Amino acid sequence: MPITTIRQIESVYRSQTDSSFRDSLTGLFTYGFFLAYVEQEFQRLKRYGHSFSLAVVDLDAFGQFNHQHGAIHGDKALKKVGQIIQKNIRTADISSRYAGDQFALFFVNTTPDNAITAAEKLRAITEAESNGQITISIGISSSAINVQDGPEKIFKEAQSALKQAKIKGKNRVFHYRQLKKRESEKHQSSILLVDDEPLNLKLMQGLLQPLGYTLYTAKNGLDALYRLEKAEIDLVLLDVMMPDMDGFSVCRTIKANEETRLIPVVLLTSLDDVETKVQGIEAGADDFITKPPHKSELIARIKSLLRVKQLNSNLTSIENVLFSMAKSVEAKDSYTQGHVDRVSELASSIGRNMSLSENEMEALRIGGALHDVGKLGVPEEILNKPGPLDNGEWTVMKTHPEIGYKICLPLKKNLGQALDIVRHHHEKLDGSGYPDGLKADEILMVTRIMTVADIFDALTSDRPYRKAMSTISATQILLTEAQKGKIDSVVTQCLMQLMSNQNITTMLTS
Repeated sequence: MPITTIRQIESVYRSQTDSSFRDSLTGLFTYGFFLAYVEQEFQRLKRYGHSFSLAVVDLDAFGQFNHQHGAIHGDKALKKVGQIIQKNIRTADISSRYAGDQFALFFVNTTPDNAITAAEKLRAITEAESNGQITISIGISSSAINVQDGPEKIFKEAQSALKQAKIKGKNRVFHYRQLKKRESEKHQSSILLVDDEPLNLKLMQGLLQPLGYTLYTAKNGLDALYRLEKAEIDLVLLDVMMPDMDGFSVCRTIKANEETRLIPVVLLTSLDDVETKVQGIEAGADDFITKPPHKSELIARIKSLLRVKQLNSNLTSIENVLFSMAKSVEAKDSYTQGHVDRVSELASSIGRNMSLSENEMEALRIGGALHDVGKLGVPEEILNKPGPLDNGEWTVMKTHPEIGYKICLPLKKNLGQALDIVRHHHEKLDGSGYPDGLKADEILMVTRIMTVADIFDALTSDRPYRKAMSTISATQILLTEAQKGKIDSVVTQCLMQLMSNQNITTMLTS
């Protein structure tokens, strides 16, 4: 948009709101001005057919960063990201402070691919300039998807894309068209064929192409891992005997990655001995097929594993719905913004420090995200009451663990110990907690960790009835509770060690 038009909007905005159109911390436009600009540009788009893309940028685990390093360094982080955005977008594009730790970008006359490229640049620069201390996730939507729906729809699409970027592991860019494609097209299973012998690849392609699968090929282990990063793969057929990086190593890498661990891996080998199979099992392989494969056996095993993959994908989708429901609690309770992320991150840090198992760490991750989902059943006037709750209100508040448990119960087999966290994170070792009055060994270690993390975050956050406490005051209260036998003393000591060992990054001095 021409400079004169921006100045016109600035003049109108100032006259109607009697306030600045610049955010005082970051120097970017305010969200109100940004929205006015977008609405104006959207009308121009409909008249002249020009395209644009809109992006929402979110600092990853910012609540935890604030708690670890303090609000001043949190503000420095926001300012730093704002500066990076301002320096690395085109003059024609505009950016704003969207809300809290989020920013919004408007790319003028920009295709989806170019918007993704620009967003990836911002993501990479942010990570590099902060030495990995700060990362951002970005969701993008483009006007070409549906112009007639209005700017509100584009904002919602960008937010949906941002949510997917978070779900997929953070520190990444996601475009809404990727979601749209999944919704509108019937899923066609994709298979990655990995073999260093071209003849073997051609043989496998000849067997599988008539069945309608989308086939990708890789000639070595590194090429296979690259393909997995760039394409949606549903199953991997992996040769064992390859130079440089053999099939066992590739399989271990796939299974160690959070994003790819659910992809079935079938090892293809000419060796049919116990040692080879043991190595494959240890690497995490889902099945073995002896070379050369028998067509009917190969097809039967592929179909079986693809059904398992689809089931896992469906369960993951249900889990994501639960996560979205948990996030919606924060929309009701204005004083718990970022609480879920902070508690989950802190509990995971304690768990790592205590050398918990992989399954227990997964329970902390999921349980941290879902522990307050039951507050969906608590009225907003109770959640946001600017004072102590009376007996009746407190009784209602104490129902949220049971409500959350009932919401999550259909996924009992998949949630495992995370379900215990949802129900029992307010239990105390002396039996004085709720809802079941559990004592001592009746309370799992993961739940004890979540209890301490939850209390610490509650104490160090603003509430309707009090201001946030200092870290020192909060840890003193936790120590007292541990001495009284209400919370786990080992977990409390571990938290104190984490707090004392935190080194505030020095890069945010500008």
